[in-house]
Amino acid sequence: MRNQPTSNTTSYGMTRREFLSITSMAFAGVVVGCATNPVTGKSQFMLVSEDSEIQIDKQYSPHQFSTDYGTLQDNALNNYIDRTGKAIALKTHRPNMPYSFRGVNATYINAYAFPGGSIAVTRGILLKLENEAELAALLGHELGHVNMRHTAEQMSKGILAQAVVVGLAVYVGTKDTRYSELAAGLGMLGAGVLLASYSRDNEREADALGMAYSVKSGYSSKGMVGLTAMLKSLSKQKPSAAQLLFATHPMSDERYDTAVRLSKNKYASSLDMPLHRDRYMDHTAALRAMKSAIEEMQKGEAAMAKKKYTVAETHFRTALKQAPEDYAGLLLMSKCLLAQKRNAEALRYSEMAKKVNPDEAQAHHISGFAKIRKKDFDAAYQDFNSYEKVLPGNPNTLFFKGLSLEGMHQRDAAANEYSRYLQGVQQGNMAKYAYRRLVEWGYAKPKK
Repeated sequence: MRNQPTSNTTSYGMTRREFLSITSMAFAGVVVGCATNPVTGKSQFMLVSEDSEIQIDKQYSPHQFSTDYGTLQDNALNNYIDRTGKAIALKTHRPNMPYSFRGVNATYINAYAFPGGSIAVTRGILLKLENEAELAALLGHELGHVNMRHTAEQMSKGILAQAVVVGLAVYVGTKDTRYSELAAGLGMLGAGVLLASYSRDNEREADALGMAYSVKSGYSSKGMVGLTAMLKSLSKQKPSAAQLLFATHPMSDERYDTAVRLSKNKYASSLDMPLHRDRYMDHTAALRAMKSAIEEMQKGEAAMAKKKYTVAETHFRTALKQAPEDYAGLLLMSKCLLAQKRNAEALRYSEMAKKVNPDEAQAHHISGFAKIRKKDFDAAYQDFNSYEKVLPGNPNTLFFKGLSLEGMHQRDAAANEYSRYLQGVQQGNMAKYAYRRLVEWGYAKPKK
């Protein structure tokens, strides 16, 4: 069989031998793992170089963005977020990192950063902000995580080691358990799979830097106060749409109290600096016009998590009446129908999503899955091929290409894809199926 990747390589290019070597050094506490923190100037245990942070970011962040239904369809709003973030990034301790900022189409409430500087905010949290100063505080907070190297620090301590070793394939569940079984069944990543979970100390540090960076950028410190007040309120209400937010970014009353104290004391001179409420409202007008539709999607996703698929379907239909060309809404409806095994209807919605946002990968995967269910294997293979071209690096695509080729009775080609899949994944039902097929077809020997 041809084109098989080496089994000694992790999903971001480091060999397993190299990775095990650095993790063993970490375990032994080798002095070579110390680095100077760019913010504090103090020694920090660190086995991940800045170049590695950037490479890991490039490898993983596109998969998370696609899981969140891709970059905003509203280009003007997305450009506004990027401009705002990049202006603040110039005031940070690591201004030369390759920062990028975007809104993503997901409706849950969250913002997150990858270690190389890729930062995203969801539509859900954008609807909760009141002004540009709060947006600046939010982006500043995520910049704080990047500048303090929180994710790299976790990796150095081995907290994220398993995710790095096994890559994308095994982690198809979700941190917030939002219809994780369905995500796993579709061979997709769940929301938040690739995101770091921060400690309370990490959050305090990021808050402090977020306020400092936003004030340096010309915003009132009231922005951070408003942001933490909103987060405090959400943490008391505990809406399902914010579940992942507090799983990755723990909230406490202390964070709000600290923001108020710093605003009144250390940053008192900034209190009369602008909030830019009107500018924020102008740029988010189109988003706020579809607030009701997004809230229906949030309700639908909450119902999906409880496997109340008919209830979820009602919410998604209501949302799509209000926003008929919303990419996330179309795919949420498709997934809901797939969960009910209404494959033809599911395919219709995923095909609509492909037309609405042809450059985003997820719709190709959902269409391919629906076509496999309908036994249209040739068309399914084309969809998974398209997905892989747009978003390479998800081993699950190899499995579904193999399944499609098997349905087309192209055994050699199917065995090649199954073998490639098993180079990176040895756990789970799909791995068991692929291995069983290779044994049955004489391409592998049974395990003793």
